[in-house]
Amino acid sequence: MPLMSSDSIVENVLSRVSVFKNRSVLDRSFVPDKLPHREKQLEMLTTLFRPVITDPGSVSVVSLLVGDVGVGKTATAKRFGDDMVKVAKKKGINLSYIHINCHNARTLFNVVQSMARDLGLAIPIRGYSPREMMLLILNHLKKQNMYAIVTLDEFNYFVQVAGNDAVYFLLRIYDEYPESEKRLHYILITRSLEVLGQLDPATESYITKNIIKFNPYRSNELFDILAQRRELAFYENTVDDDVLTFIADIEGYDKGGKGNARAAIEMLFRAGIIADYEGAQRVTVEHVRKAVGEIREEMLIEISDTLPALQLHELILLKAIIRKLRESGESYIKMGDAEEEYAYLCTEVYKVKPRKHTQVYEYIRNMKSLGIINTKLSGKGFRGRTTLISVPVPLEALEKKVDELIERKKVEEKEVNTL
Repeated sequence: MPLMSSDSIVENVLSRVSVFKNRSVLDRSFVPDKLPHREKQLEMLTTLFRPVITDPGSVSVVSLLVGDVGVGKTATAKRFGDDMVKVAKKKGINLSYIHINCHNARTLFNVVQSMARDLGLAIPIRGYSPREMMLLILNHLKKQNMYAIVTLDEFNYFVQVAGNDAVYFLLRIYDEYPESEKRLHYILITRSLEVLGQLDPATESYITKNIIKFNPYRSNELFDILAQRRELAFYENTVDDDVLTFIADIEGYDKGGKGNARAAIEMLFRAGIIADYEGAQRVTVEHVRKAVGEIREEMLIEISDTLPALQLHELILLKAIIRKLRESGESYIKMGDAEEEYAYLCTEVYKVKPRKHTQVYEYIRNMKSLGIINTKLSGKGFRGRTTLISVPVPLEALEKKVDELIERKKVEEKEVNTL
């Protein structure tokens, strides 16, 4: 086959039909108009910051958002900030929203400099101390009759680097100017409260009086988030519910995942990229498995490292599960189908006597506890109650490893029997 020129390759790829209609909505910086399952947190934020609209200048509000990675803290803060600015404008209030990531701006100077820049101060920043810059900011807000909500994302980095005095200065600036109108308000975002133990009790108490907690997403919540992104990012009928359910079950907190929406959206995005690369017109569950293999390479490595500990019959059962998943193209198969395929492989392929149902069920439980397979009870669409089984990593690579181990186990058993 003749080699294609580079421009031909580019033209060929660009001429393919894509499953995507708008990739940008799968980017981590995208904030949708609606945030599924974060309505309560938005309501709590609005309640706390109500005086900014109803009685501007009366109090300085500080709120703390706490939760693990990918649980919607940043998106909620940005959505809230943008919406508050719109409401304030309708009421004739000049409100600005500023979002600062303290992973980058870790010092008091960096934070105050970022605030001044985002507020559009037409002054030379260089040469001023943080205190001088803060006074310039306060004067600017007063002259422009302006108010600001400042979000300090990854606030834990600021605490660790800048220290207690910097935190106190930033958040309690109005203690020095009690008669001033309170034009600065803060939203602080952190993954845990542990880092706040580095602050003195008074500062910690001040920060933690208005905590809003963000719990990890459950699988049904992740499904709703993914469904929303699917409608915005993909062409119609290119991503089935099965695909979204599969991702949600991998990442859902109630299913043993971390409840990380960011990771779930990344899986969906990568699966779409793989589908495009393969020239597929639909995103399938196997595309998701391949995406997991890329994004979470450690998962495939961990499962591969665990496989040698399985017994011969467990390996044969795992191969049966893989075969039925590949054959069906579905995200899950029924326990009965796996057991039927297992019996066939034992009898017709490997010439060993299949174990009984009770033992097979124990094999399933063991492989689930080792993280090799996922299981759940059937719901709507199934007659009766049965166990459904899935595999989270690419089937082809896993089956190859399983085949190698089955052959090795058979040789080992043969050697033992000849002794």
